[in-house]
Amino acid sequence: MSGGLYPRLLDLACGVFLLTAVLVLWRRELAAIIRVFALQGAALAVLAVLLGAHEGRWDLVGVGLGVGLLRAGLLPYLMRRALAALSAGRGGEEVRETRPLVNVAASLLTAALLTLLAYAVSRPLTLLDPTPATRALPVGLAVVLIGFFVLVTRRRALAQVVGFLLLDNGITATAFLATSGVPLIVELGVSFDVLLAVLVLEILTTRMRAAFGTTDIDDLRELHD
Repeated sequence: MSGGLYPRLLDLACGVFLLTAVLVLWRRELAAIIRVFALQGAALAVLAVLLGAHEGRWDLVGVGLGVGLLRAGLLPYLMRRALAALSAGRGGEEVRETRPLVNVAASLLTAALLTLLAYAVSRPLTLLDPTPATRALPVGLAVVLIGFFVLVTRRRALAQVVGFLLLDNGITATAFLATSGVPLIVELGVSFDVLLAVLVLEILTTRMRAAFGTTDIDDLRELHD
């Protein structure tokens, strides 16, 4: 891969990766949020493949393809199944995140501030090693912060699952950009852990819907009270 093409493609992949995290905050429909998450998984896979192709590391290319299959294919599929079951329980009605703790405008402003914070914190590292991958490091950290923000401000259980996965995607991207990839066995172990967590959360979400008719955390708290 030519020296001029690689930085442009890497910047494009990182831009899509960060933009999808912001779109999760903007959209309310859970179906749309899952589609955006799948797009982010594809961007993460492209990022890893670009790093591997640039450095001639075919093991990293393989890891990138595996990440794409899991995070752009299997995980969104499992979440769509959980969403379909939830929608069927409501007579086919579209499921939305109707009452987040922070409204859309404030959420987008917070995402901008978290991104600036990520760039400020990462500045010493980018100055120390100004390679294209290191310069993109703040993007991974920004997605980590945005994912945590989604996790703590959304009330739908499925939206919180997406926040958890955004957080994990950000950590994975940071590892790729900071260390030019992680060993295959480590990435496989982390991916299987994430897959297991999503399977457990899908089962819990389905049972919550069957038992209480909702997956809204506030509604469940009111039942407890």
